[in-house]
Amino acid sequence: MAVPPPPLPTLQAPVDRHTHVVLRAAVVELVAAEQRRRFPTAVHAGAPGRCLRHVDDPPSDAGLRADLALALLRGAATLTPRPLLWLTRPGELSPHDEDLRWVGPAAWAGRALGLDVGLVVVTRRGWFDPVSDVRREWRRLRPPPTTR
Repeated sequence: MAVPPPPLPTLQAPVDRHTHVVLRAAVVELVAAEQRRRFPTAVHAGAPGRCLRHVDDPPSDAGLRADLALALLRGAATLTPRPLLWLTRPGELSPHDEDLRWVGPAAWAGRALGLDVGLVVVTRRGWFDPVSDVRREWRRLRPPPTTR
């Protein structure tokens, strides 16, 4: 008899304050840093300002994506006590093929390290969990003014 795989880690509403703050900061960071209409997808692990990043080429192999997610999360665990894993990409807040390609490898990497980490997708408009569809969207989110 086959044992069913464990459920994928997902965000559940309401999202805890720490996760909300980190993901909002990830959206603000993307809005501030990326001015191009089309830009490459990147995978981030940690927290904005304290994260590791890999620009996706995209790797076609799920094993390679799992190894990348594992390496990013392992390194991010030294930078922040509660690392998150997120994908930044252009486009709308709806699941794309490249989002779904990262869900399984991200879940495997989190379990391998004993972390309850799933993948969240971040765009200029907000963020969403492609598994649970928990999301937060803003019409116009601007970075805070810089001080000189």
